[in-house]
Amino acid sequence: MTSEPSDIQLSQALQRFRDAHMQAFLQDWVKRIRGESSELLSYDEVRKILQAHEVGARPKLEEVPLDKIVGSVGRYRDFNSAFLPKNEALEERWARVDAARETLTGLPPVDLLKVGDLYFVRDGNHRVSVARAHGEKTIEAYVTPVETALPIEAKTAEELRAWLIEASRLQFLRRTGLDKHVPDAPIRLTEPGRYRDLYEHIDVHRWYLGEARGEAIPYEEAALSWYENVYLPLARAIEESGLLKEFPGRTVTDLYLWLCKHREELRGRYDLVLDEEAAVATFASVYSGKPLKRALKRARLKLAQLAGGDHVILGLPSREKGEDEDDG
Repeated sequence: MTSEPSDIQLSQALQRFRDAHMQAFLQDWVKRIRGESSELLSYDEVRKILQAHEVGARPKLEEVPLDKIVGSVGRYRDFNSAFLPKNEALEERWARVDAARETLTGLPPVDLLKVGDLYFVRDGNHRVSVARAHGEKTIEAYVTPVETALPIEAKTAEELRAWLIEASRLQFLRRTGLDKHVPDAPIRLTEPGRYRDLYEHIDVHRWYLGEARGEAIPYEEAALSWYENVYLPLARAIEESGLLKEFPGRTVTDLYLWLCKHREELRGRYDLVLDEEAAVATFASVYSGKPLKRALKRARLKLAQLAGGDHVILGLPSREKGEDEDDG
């Protein structure tokens, strides 16, 4: 055994990466169909929600169960929840780490942060992924404990994700004052980090209110106004359209954010301002959370654009198309 991997080892490692990458794709596809999340957790999001901070103690060398590693500090988008590689750009680095397992020096321990009974990778994402791909059960790691202001009892990634989502929702209602004015407000996201987008929407609405009135608007008043005049009209349009059936496992608030982004994209690209009904109709014509329907809708859009040009917008009501009202 040498300190450098051989060409054969590298070739075998490259094939293992391709197998792991395909496995990640299939796992993610199945989870999307079931309406489940296939994403790793972001340590930064968890830290903010839990008001966490690292303990100053020296990291301890431990054998950590791989299935207890549920997130990453910086690479959570590159791997799925089973820590298999999603990003093809990881191929060369991943394969070299894989091949290095068979060398004389082997691989060093990874660096983990421990939150409750779960772990996040600070350094060593590729090593964790390679170990998971080889079917290993544990990995050697330097572990730094993390203290949290809010106690958690989650034993799995799914439990922690559900806890974070609910904690973020309650925090949002308290910060905006909606818990006092509309305690049963049906605002619920399936991704805890997305609540910051709602805060931004309220900030923008507050600015426009202030400009219209020529005075500073109290935050809670702006939040209630946003809820009644911006959020609810679009939420009702989503519910009445039946669009939720196209996105298993998602909520009205998830779709509200996606539709707002969709409206802004159409406004920026076509200088087109859509009401709630038109926004839902155009979104429904192109997007779906179901893989087969999504593929069919994308194909339909491509065909329409080939026939009519890139300016074609599917699902747009005739009154929104900018047609001349004067028929001559």
